Amino acid sequence: MAAVPASPAPLTDPSPLVAALRAAGCVFAEDEARLILTTARTAEEATAMAGARASGLPLEHVLGWAEFHGLRITVGPGVFVPRRRTEFLVDQALAQAPDARVIVDLCCGSGALGAALAVALDGAEVHAADIDPAAVRCARHNLAPHGGHAHTGDLYAALPAGLRGRIGILTANVPYVPTAEVPLLPAEARDHEPAVALDGGPDGLDVLRRVAAGAAEWLAPGGCLLSETSARQAPAALAAFTRAGLAAHVAVSHEWDAHVVIGVR
Repeated sequence: MAAVPASPAPLTDPSPLVAALRAAGCVFAEDEARLILTTARTAEEATAMAGARASGLPLEHVLGWAEFHGLRITVGPGVFVPRRRTEFLVDQALAQAPDARVIVDLCCGSGALGAALAVALDGAEVHAADIDPAAVRCARHNLAPHGGHAHTGDLYAALPAGLRGRIGILTANVPYVPTAEVPLLPAEARDHEPAVALDGGPDGLDVLRRVAAGAAEWLAPGGCLLSETSARQAPAALAAFTRAGLAAHVAVSHEWDAHVVIGVR
């Protein structure tokens, strides 16, 4: 019987990784090295992952996952990385509609919001949609364990018609960076995340206005729309929700520096 080749030994000493990451300017080199070591299957893979991170690839794309609301969310190359501050949006959605049975995540990216809400609202019907096919593939993977569905298309046009008037929670983590400010973003976002997930138009609110304008038609009575924005944009975003006929307010987390506009039908 032929001998089975031994698997390469795992790398247990983080020092070489820490040194490489620190030399590349990674502020949290020790933490990142630890995450790489817990993800990599071999020493060679760990070294390659550290090299990719040192070259500027976002840590989540290097690992293949991001932590979000207690979940490990798969994040593929070129897909928007869910931000930890957006966990505040999930918490606000659950506080606003704790009994929601139909959830839709527009501009879903990896599907992190839909997955987090699916776990919290066990048994709810969950749909996600994005205009970027790569994001939809990623969301489909993350939602599959929860029976969720991901659709490709432009906002509401991507959704099954049967959802109209039934949605209890509608999340829309829209792109809200003003076009002129996109070049000022950190290189990790600017160079490795899709522009369609970042660029919100001249004042950053183009997509938010479109989402707000169509929300009342899709929400169930008492259903809510939640969208993240910046402190500077919050008044204009609130006005857009109000013009769309929603009873709206802004929730703020100073801990996360997060601003979420909430509108209720």
